[in-house]
Amino acid sequence: MEKQQNNRRSFLINSLGTAAGLMVGSAIGSEAYGHSKTSSFPEDLPKVYAEPRIRFSVIGMNHGHIYSQVEAVIRGGGQLVSYYAKEADLLTAFAKKYPQAKLASGEKEILEDKTIQLVLSSAISDERAPLGIRVMKHGKDFMVDKPGITTLEQLTEVRKVQKETGRIYSIMFSERFENRATVKAGELVKSGAIGTVIQTIGLGPHRINASSRPAWFFDSKHFGGIICDIASHQCDQFLFFTGSTKAEVVASQIGNVNHSQYPKFEDFGDLMLKGDKGTGYIRVDWFTPDGLKTWGDGRLTILGTEGYIEIRKNIDIAGREGGSHLFLVNQKETVYMDCSKEPLPYGEQLVNDVLNRTETAMSQEHCFLATELALKAQKNARRLELTK
Repeated sequence: MEKQQNNRRSFLINSLGTAAGLMVGSAIGSEAYGHSKTSSFPEDLPKVYAEPRIRFSVIGMNHGHIYSQVEAVIRGGGQLVSYYAKEADLLTAFAKKYPQAKLASGEKEILEDKTIQLVLSSAISDERAPLGIRVMKHGKDFMVDKPGITTLEQLTEVRKVQKETGRIYSIMFSERFENRATVKAGELVKSGAIGTVIQTIGLGPHRINASSRPAWFFDSKHFGGIICDIASHQCDQFLFFTGSTKAEVVASQIGNVNHSQYPKFEDFGDLMLKGDKGTGYIRVDWFTPDGLKTWGDGRLTILGTEGYIEIRKNIDIAGREGGSHLFLVNQKETVYMDCSKEPLPYGEQLVNDVLNRTETAMSQEHCFLATELALKAQKNARRLELTK
């Protein structure tokens, strides 16, 4: 026990030192900017661990996000031990990608394996919270694709079990955790590069690719609704960049304006948020045209008292190639930053939290509050009806 406490103490000290280094580095960088400069960063070289730091498994892989979830934990030193899903075709593809892992006989085998510390899932959306509850009750931490919870009733039960068990229930908000420009923006905001944040504007357009989608994708009972599903990303970013710990939904609306062949689907939603430290506007939709070279022109604008940051997450339309584009404007200059080689710390931070019982990747309350905002906005949204 004493050794565990000492390890945790050393980890916290090292984490604070690393954070301080990032802050100083970012502050120096912001002072060195020239007018309309282009900045780039050294390539992210993942750490190599002599031995696996934790053992983890996968239960449910109905969304392809499971692959980025697994890769994040592997980067953090995790060893994928086993996996299970009900769908044979999904299992075949996953086994081909990760031949080193074992196909479990069922969910029970993984839950009862006391050597497994963390379970990952991208199961059908409305099945994720019940699975997470079972995982936590078996003494394991849980990392799930968004939306990690699809109803307020599920949220109440997840909060209750998480508090009782002390386990981690982490939702992988990949538009922040897996986007290098958004990670860099976090460092810049913390360093004071744009002063105090006033507002975030998050845009989350997606391409529908209807022919490739399973039936559950078009039923809001299963995916939770468009705000619950997609806008949970932007709710997370609103809280993170404004630093708000209390927030409410000012207004929200949802609609199915162009996909009447799927009557239980929603293709548009937007909302306004008010926090104790800032405000936010969010728009999400399924209208990415086929002419775009990626699935969605995701944008984030962060307005501060001394400047603003714009992030073009996946594409700089008719501009630079690739994704993770960051533009910083302050009182002195305009700077473009190529963030394509920035490190992605979430996986390592989550593994650290599993080992040290800390909250360096994301606090549990932040995770639940971002989810609560999306769920309340979804539940109370006005129905949008447009005249054609």
